[in-house]
Amino acid sequence: MSSTTLVLNSSSITLQEGHKPHCIISANLNVGGALVQKASNGSTGILVNGREITKSELQILKLAGVQCAGKPHFWLNADGSYQEEGQKTVKGKIWDKPIVKLLSPVLSLPTPNKMTNQCGEEAINVVNRPEYLEQRTTQKLLLVGSGTSTILKQAKFSYKSKPFSMDECEDLKLIIQSNIYRYIGILLEGRERFEEEVLADRRKLCQHDPSSSGRPESGFCDEEVTEYSIVPRLKAFSDWILKAMALGNLEDIFPAASREYAPLVEELWKDPAIQATYRRRNELPFLPSAASYFLDRVVDISRTEYELCDIDILYADGITSSDGLASTDISFPQLALDLRVADELDPQDTLLRYQLIRINNKGLRENSKWLQMFDDVSLVIFCVAVSDYDEYYEDANGTVVNKMIESKQLFESIALHPTFEQMNFLLLLTKFDLLEQKIGKSPLTACDWFAEFTPLVSRNLIDGTSRSKRGSHNGASLAQMAAHYIGVKFKRLFHSLTERKLYVSYVNALDQQSVCSAIRYGREIVKWEEEKPVFGSSETVYSGDEPSSYSH
Repeated sequence: MSSTTLVLNSSSITLQEGHKPHCIISANLNVGGALVQKASNGSTGILVNGREITKSELQILKLAGVQCAGKPHFWLNADGSYQEEGQKTVKGKIWDKPIVKLLSPVLSLPTPNKMTNQCGEEAINVVNRPEYLEQRTTQKLLLVGSGTSTILKQAKFSYKSKPFSMDECEDLKLIIQSNIYRYIGILLEGRERFEEEVLADRRKLCQHDPSSSGRPESGFCDEEVTEYSIVPRLKAFSDWILKAMALGNLEDIFPAASREYAPLVEELWKDPAIQATYRRRNELPFLPSAASYFLDRVVDISRTEYELCDIDILYADGITSSDGLASTDISFPQLALDLRVADELDPQDTLLRYQLIRINNKGLRENSKWLQMFDDVSLVIFCVAVSDYDEYYEDANGTVVNKMIESKQLFESIALHPTFEQMNFLLLLTKFDLLEQKIGKSPLTACDWFAEFTPLVSRNLIDGTSRSKRGSHNGASLAQMAAHYIGVKFKRLFHSLTERKLYVSYVNALDQQSVCSAIRYGREIVKWEEEKPVFGSSETVYSGDEPSSYSH
């Protein structure tokens, strides 16, 4: 396929015929001819400098606030200013929009990498370094599913000298301080519900057994105290928090007042009623697993001089951009965590740059059109929390949804999306430690999709020690058999949908080396698939790592 130089007024863009633009070379390159309308195989009906743009470019125009109704024809200048063809009025500058600067690299669309003045002339580069020395091939890895925020943050810690800016850390500090009050509010709502359930059952029992009300020595039917009742001194504070949540102004109060009320929150958290509520946390779908980590340190976190540590950042929610997109660049030759693989690095990798792009599940549910803009990714990494099998949440329509079933449905929609028709998938299984904690009390069959899970286990299977959880399958624990079963279910599902194989591995998202190993495994998959026409392919679909106890 031939390469064509396209002139955009005074800007020159190179592309391969039939592909979207790749990079902007110069603002004064007077070569080439008139643009061919179908040079990029666009199908939008919208022309920019005579070329019909692609769907990805159209999304960028819309995000930049460009009105595209009626399939207009635009003229784009070197400085990013644009106007409708035949008109003199400049409508705005596309490349000045922050959202365009953020998303253009993610979607493999070019932006100017040199400053221009108002006349559209390039600023002089005093270094005059050839740009081709900076150009490197980029392999994109798309990260979706459960727990992807922690994996992306771990990747930033591993591959960036400065993972988060001072502004990001300050914003995250405020988010953590605010979230503490959201966590305690969720627990207070659960406490009220559990207390009312106990009292309702008690009243029902007394109605069916009137004799119980006549036992003065017990006072059973008149008793209004349960294990979920908090002391009167904390009742007023808890009611105030619940009222603030109901009015939707909890974030207006905190974290500004977090230092003042931190001792009361600490006392509430330690109250037996709240601890009894927390023991039923599986029934509180909006309470994250990291809530106890922050509530245990509420006084320290609420101090003005509080400084984030790495583990705080990993556990924290809310560092993703508002549109649900985030990314980080990865350069494998800089990796020094595992010296055992240093000698195995391919010299060609020094010319490769990898980009890990994360889309959160909410963004995908609200706008599935995001997926069509990632047609150039090399690998889809889909994360599943194996502990989600018995957890539920209530969606916007009030429907109770099993989290594992939701992961399955999201996986199906991505696997069947035309954008990923021939793309390789890596399934990462996370949160094995939480599976270990609950599998003895809550069977895997709690999820309808796993109804056929019938492991051969020892008669001595009792809650508690790992020895008692050992089954007869090669000494594997019940949790290990369950995790393996989940992986096999996704593998068979993927093959039934695509007739292709699914790569599967385990990852401890809180362990830096585990995350790095998973990303390296993803890199190897990309390399294997590229070399397959020459060297053949392997049928291995599981990495060699077995799950062990870990958090997150």
